[in-house]
Amino acid sequence: MSDNKNDILHVEGGKPLNGTIKVRGAKNFVSKAMVAALLAPGTSVLKNVPEIRDVHVVSDLLRLHGVDVTVDGANGVVTIDATNVQLADVADVDTLSGSSRIPILFSGPLLHRLGEAFIPALGGCNIGGRPIDFHLETLRKLGANVDKEHKDGIHITAPNGLHGAKIHLPSLGRLGGGLRGDIQAVPVPAEGKTELSGAAIEPEIMDLVSVLQKMGAIISVDVDRTFRIEGVKELKGYTHTSLTDRIEAASWASAALATHGDIFVKGATQPEMMTFLNVFRKIGGEFDITDKGIRFWHPGGDLKPVAIETDVHPGFMTDWQQPLVVALTQANGLSIVHETVYENRFGFTKPLVQMGATIQLYRECLGSLPCRFQQRNYKHSAVIFGPTPLTGRDIDVPDLRGGFSHLIAALAAKGPSNVQGISLIDRGYADFRGKLEALGADFD
Repeated sequence: MSDNKNDILHVEGGKPLNGTIKVRGAKNFVSKAMVAALLAPGTSVLKNVPEIRDVHVVSDLLRLHGVDVTVDGANGVVTIDATNVQLADVADVDTLSGSSRIPILFSGPLLHRLGEAFIPALGGCNIGGRPIDFHLETLRKLGANVDKEHKDGIHITAPNGLHGAKIHLPSLGRLGGGLRGDIQAVPVPAEGKTELSGAAIEPEIMDLVSVLQKMGAIISVDVDRTFRIEGVKELKGYTHTSLTDRIEAASWASAALATHGDIFVKGATQPEMMTFLNVFRKIGGEFDITDKGIRFWHPGGDLKPVAIETDVHPGFMTDWQQPLVVALTQANGLSIVHETVYENRFGFTKPLVQMGATIQLYRECLGSLPCRFQQRNYKHSAVIFGPTPLTGRDIDVPDLRGGFSHLIAALAAKGPSNVQGISLIDRGYADFRGKLEALGADFD
């Protein structure tokens, strides 16, 4: 355990979470939309922005590049004036970005505005491969020169500008967050047309397409998941309200189920969560959808086991399964979760087993169809048997979603838990301590 007391949360579990919280914009959209403002001189305004660490990292990185950024955290509004863009000092970018993968998103817009970009060594959650090679290959096909041999990172130039190209994204490119950057880079070319096939159509990506369209881009989406982009000569600033974070909303819904609680999530919306809501209902959870949000609660009685396979939208989102697994430890029977997106996503289950859960991991595809991990050495299927009482213990947070899942487990468990590394949770869950307090959680 770390000696940093600010990074440890002491939780007394076994108490239902009851009350109302508000969820703002999606983490997986907001940072990309902020970077997209770089594409055009002038001012952009983004609303419904959450107060999370990624927003502050992007704001500071934008400032390093000469951009004027004003963050009104109380009202969730970020104003970005990208009139004067300049190259940032390599060391400053490296220091600021830390373990974040955000700098890769700057490459396309900077190539458009300055003809040059630099990417330091990248980090991120250790949940499986999310290589940036797809993004770099996309930039190459658009006419960029990529120098991977640079001593401090990756140097990218486009001395002759960028042009349209045909680009196909394999499955891994579709599933990872890098695609959002690829879409952001593609509208940049002033000449020609670009065809991006094998693309994902997650709500966060489509919201980014909406932002780019507001800026002047011409982007159509075919039924076969092909994006067609016509180059435009200039782009302008935008005003846009972010869609709500469906991952955070589902996380709190899972917390309500695991703790036998009742949580009204203000801002949660039905269309982006339909697949999750179906599974939540199958398990035995109740919900009520209103114009202001969604109320999630445990109605009493036994929860039911389910079989889930994660997939790209409109399938069951990979980020939903981790918090829901905690609730499934309390279901009466055998549940199966087949993870087809990230090969190492079940690493978070080890502390749950130590808390009393019965979870077994398998290399086989325990689903209706084999996935790309078939006959490979990845434990990507989980069998959860319940209900099993959970007992509090010391936990080290492994990554963002796994960390929040551990927090849910600590809240559901009997007795005290010390959750170490909670600063990771700040990346994607705005003011989660304030929300826990509003829900009556016992912690310090």
